[in-house]
Amino acid sequence: MSFGKSIVPEFDQEMANTRKVLERIPDDKLDWKAHPKSNTIGWVGAHLAEIPGWVPGTLQHETWDINPVGGEPYQTPKATSRQQLLEIFDKNVAAAREALASTTDEAFEQQWSLLSQGQTILTMPRTAVIRSLVVNHTIHHRAVLCVYLRLNDIPVPGMYGPSGDE
Repeated sequence: MSFGKSIVPEFDQEMANTRKVLERIPDDKLDWKAHPKSNTIGWVGAHLAEIPGWVPGTLQHETWDINPVGGEPYQTPKATSRQQLLEIFDKNVAAAREALASTTDEAFEQQWSLLSQGQTILTMPRTAVIRSLVVNHTIHHRAVLCVYLRLNDIPVPGMYGPSGDE
């Protein structure tokens, strides 16, 4: 079985868990922050919605310059409602899932680089990008969002079994 096909079940599980958390974001709390240095609930939700969208580009291109010289820097998408967050997320998950399942092992083994202003920030095999910058990164920000929900007395859904709210 190829790496892409073997990671799809894990990807599906983590994306389903992430969607459950995104579904709990109330529209009236999008601007809430835990601390002045923290991001808002809306930003964390948008970041979670965008992360799976990085998969197709990672698998189809050798680099991504998030701040190209003479170009516009990459920005997290803006959303003004939970529904918009879910639509962005669902679209990105579907595209990611298709890219994962259709990419060859040879392509997964190739190096990929993240750039800013043409300078390399990091280089790693695409398999590591999918694990660290997509799956693990999603789990990290999902946990942050769960804390934000808890601080706002919004029930947190279970991920790998019931939560304290279930």
